[in-house]
Amino acid sequence: MPAGFVAVGAATMLPTPLAAADSPQAAAFRRQVLSPAKLRLFMLRKLPMAWLAGLRLRALTPEAATVTIRYKYLTQNPFRSIYFACLAMAAELASGMQAMMQVQGARPVSMLVVGLTAEFSKKATGFIAFTCPDGAAIALAVAESRATGEGRTVVCTSTGVDEAGDVVAVFKITWSFRAKR
Repeated sequence: MPAGFVAVGAATMLPTPLAAADSPQAAAFRRQVLSPAKLRLFMLRKLPMAWLAGLRLRALTPEAATVTIRYKYLTQNPFRSIYFACLAMAAELASGMQAMMQVQGARPVSMLVVGLTAEFSKKATGFIAFTCPDGAAIALAVAESRATGEGRTVVCTSTGVDEAGDVVAVFKITWSFRAKR
């Protein structure tokens, strides 16, 4: 088997996830969403609750994405911490940005969240950063779906840490990818 490829099924070979993750379309998407003004306009148009909550994309690479949220009036709960739904939004966006980057170009792929679990370990106050390091797994699932035409699922883990470096929450988001015909 040639270097940089992975076998899928009996006769199908796909590029490795990192090769697929760094396509020109993915790089163009990264440039677009890493522009704060362009990302805010996108969120205002397509994700208004994320815009209101003040989510920010801090980093996006083929391997990982980091999204931040701050404790403020619009994100608070009655217990003086960040409302769990706002935390879930930030966690989902960290994996969702990677997914959106991977489905750029070539054959269109639909993507959908089909599952979500969460574990909370500390009160979320201040500034929370969610990082999802599952870009390679997402790239592989998208490539497999494009090659086979079948749906693929990926469980992505987004871990939220506070300013002190303590883990406040871990979300597992299950994404489904299916190449369109």
